[in-house]
Amino acid sequence: MMLLTGGSSYVQLITVLIVFVFVLGLTAWLTKWLSEYQKQQGTNCNIEVIETSRISNNKYIQIVRVGATYVAMAVCKDTVTVLCQVPEEQLQLTTGQKQSFKELLDKMLQKDSGNSNEPKEDVHED
Repeated sequence: MMLLTGGSSYVQLITVLIVFVFVLGLTAWLTKWLSEYQKQQGTNCNIEVIETSRISNNKYIQIVRVGATYVAMAVCKDTVTVLCQVPEEQLQLTTGQKQSFKELLDKMLQKDSGNSNEPKEDVHED
């Protein structure tokens, strides 16, 4: 009788692990699907935040593109104030594509490996 109970617990453990892996995979897939869906919802917008700079705890200055017009705005906890329109010629816009996390990580690892290959000077105290 004890042997059956021990074998049964192994079956239960494996069943729970399989269910856990399945739920984990389903959660990862659903998260990725939702992020793609939200990205598609925001692609056809006429409003885009170009840059944000914090000036204090709850206060920011943002450059926002509304249609073809660029506007500087002060964003506070309870208010949003338009400061001025900014001509596009005065802005330094980056037109490069966003890098993926893998590309950024590879770039950082190459930079770190370049530093670690440098010969280190031995310091001897006499």
